Amino acid sequence: MKKEIKHIGVLGAGLVGALLSIYLRKRGYKVSLYEKRDDMRKSSADSGRSINLALSRRGIKALEDIGVIEEVEKIMLPMEGRMMHSQDGELTFQAYGKEGQYINSVSRGNLNKILLEKAEAAGVEIKFEHTCKSVDLEGTSVTFKTPDAEKTMQFDLLFGSDGAYSKMRQAMVKKDRFNYEQYYIPHGYKELSIPPNEDGDFAIAPNALHIWPRGQYMLIALPNLDKSFTCTLFFPFEGQPSFESLQTPQQVLNFFKNTFPDSLPHLKNIQEEYFENPTSSLVTVKCEPWVKNNCVLIGDAAHAIVPFYGQGMNAGFEDCYELNLLLNRHADDWEMTLDEYQELRKKDGDAIADLALHNFVEMRDLVADDKFLVQKKIEAKLHEKFPKKWMPLYSMVTFSDLRYSEAFEIGKKQQSIMDDVMQRPAILENWESIDLEEIVRKLEE
Repeated sequence: MKKEIKHIGVLGAGLVGALLSIYLRKRGYKVSLYEKRDDMRKSSADSGRSINLALSRRGIKALEDIGVIEEVEKIMLPMEGRMMHSQDGELTFQAYGKEGQYINSVSRGNLNKILLEKAEAAGVEIKFEHTCKSVDLEGTSVTFKTPDAEKTMQFDLLFGSDGAYSKMRQAMVKKDRFNYEQYYIPHGYKELSIPPNEDGDFAIAPNALHIWPRGQYMLIALPNLDKSFTCTLFFPFEGQPSFESLQTPQQVLNFFKNTFPDSLPHLKNIQEEYFENPTSSLVTVKCEPWVKNNCVLIGDAAHAIVPFYGQGMNAGFEDCYELNLLLNRHADDWEMTLDEYQELRKKDGDAIADLALHNFVEMRDLVADDKFLVQKKIEAKLHEKFPKKWMPLYSMVTFSDLRYSEAFEIGKKQQSIMDDVMQRPAILENWESIDLEEIVRKLEE
């Protein structure tokens, strides 16, 4: 990294690529941003593939940092907790944190458009319909296929923010001493929708992330600005029941009648949407190193995760935020910055990947379990009485600045203590009388 860095290329104009390009442009670099799709600001949204995003502290911090939060706030819908829907239609609300703490439902497409506008206004050169064919890691160059021709571009520094199936990472995989693993869960997802009710208002409570937990699968719903909800069915690919087993509109209708009965009156186009919208897979990616010569992985390209902690976008935005802090600290010495960036964020990327996989089990299964719900109540009381000593894992990940890896380790210790607490006789009946100070003391041992 001895040569002077003037021109930086960024592959992928999704959320992380757009945000990163703004950060780099603000530092005075010439930045070129490349995207294989056409300009989403001029074309209709690609529906059926996007799980609504849950924007929380880590992502908001980065958006504040680049001065775009005011525009983003206009498209944010607060969700103060989970609204659980039991099979018999009973509703249970579980707050995410203390009063005043919430996550935000945000449309991926609308947020991406805001960031692209901001990037263009900052002077970023954006090239659409540029499909990356290959990356030369030694020459820091990329060969693109465009509607007109194939062309090769060379850069001083190149970032791969091109997602879970990154072309840059594919080039790195072929190199010596590059570690790579990917893991697909046996579940896929399909997008469905709840339109506004007849009065043009939200059909179900808008201030919550709705979950229909059913053991091996679940349905979730997040509110949209137009008073609709984007729903996502997380469902096994094979088995009984599964995407494979539901083959006709009547089978889909019967399944929802039996499994998610209180959702059915609101899912107006369930039989059409189920077959029209694609079934997509969910992958976790871990790899290292993230830096090869002057080529750098960031966001999902470095650490794709499943969406069950609502942290995929937030983690990618935090990559950009931390990278910018390191550039400040090292006065734009890229060699020192990238060494530290990789060391810092790799550990956190692995931690949030593991947390997200674990949270899938919690969301689809444990949230309906009496013992689990009592544990959450005990933890809430602990946090209320000892806010600096005991913070629930979800709050550490979602509402704090603690590193993911630190939150993960503290969370494991807390869970070990809570496992012992939950084994006590008649804990479900007597949980309000337990000695909270004794529990906190164990955390400090």
